Amino acid sequence: MLAGAIGGGLLSPTSVSAAAKEIIELLDRTANIQQAQKDTTTAITTNFAVMKTLIEQQADSSNKLSMALAGVQKSVQDMQANAGTRLDSTATQVSGITDNLSDMQQRLSKQSAQLADLQSSIQSLDAKVSALAQPAPSTNPNSGAGPGTVPGGTSATPPAGSTAAPPSAPPPPSAQNLYDSALHDILTKKYDLAQSEFQDYLKFFPKTDYASNAVFYLGEIAFVQQRYPEALDHYSDVIANFPASFKLGAARYKRGVTYIAMGDKPKGIADLRAVTRLFPKTDEDQAARTKLRELGVPVAAGGR
Repeated sequence: MLAGAIGGGLLSPTSVSAAAKEIIELLDRTANIQQAQKDTTTAITTNFAVMKTLIEQQADSSNKLSMALAGVQKSVQDMQANAGTRLDSTATQVSGITDNLSDMQQRLSKQSAQLADLQSSIQSLDAKVSALAQPAPSTNPNSGAGPGTVPGGTSATPPAGSTAAPPSAPPPPSAQNLYDSALHDILTKKYDLAQSEFQDYLKFFPKTDYASNAVFYLGEIAFVQQRYPEALDHYSDVIANFPASFKLGAARYKRGVTYIAMGDKPKGIADLRAVTRLFPKTDEDQAARTKLRELGVPVAAGGR
């Protein structure tokens, strides 16, 4: 283009001036484009530095957040480990409270009839006492009752040579009182005393409706005190010997948990799955499903 302009200028001075003007404008445009390129490069460099700083800050924040989350996770795990025994103890206490309320309802329903019988007995006893208080008719007005006689002339002094009967052994404690006392002691964490009372209950009343409860609570006491083999024996006793007990589902669940605590996960998982199959829609069913999820084990196909 420059050569053409010079060539044209040889022909005409006017043409030379116009070509020079165009060259100057072209040079100005080129300079402007170069300056714009420099400005764009500077802006890109600046923006890149800002973005790099932001990314580094974000990475640092992410690392700090990850460390904080790891600390929180460890704290939660520690809390869960420390709370395991407390939860088992709380479950035992809640179960005991439920049984106690059920027992109270049953006793209240019986007390009305017992009160009616007691009133009838008191009235009958009053009538007998009143009859004994009346003086007996005497055929000999001059004869009186001596200090050793009772109405009717019978001597109150035992015959010579006779021996008094030996005192009888004290009767066993009331079944209900003994059971209530044992429940109260297990709720207040007096485990050794409660264990002794439940053992006495089974000794004196092995065939009552609450015998299976006593066996179950002996297992609970052993479990809380981490005597797992003994707890396992008591839970198995309920399952094997008390098929009609309403503690059957709880015994199966706690036996599964005990197996797991002893390191025998296959047997523990089998018991937990049996709970979901045999006792659906119960508290034990929900507890068993929760435990299986904690272990990462799916519920068996037979469970709903």
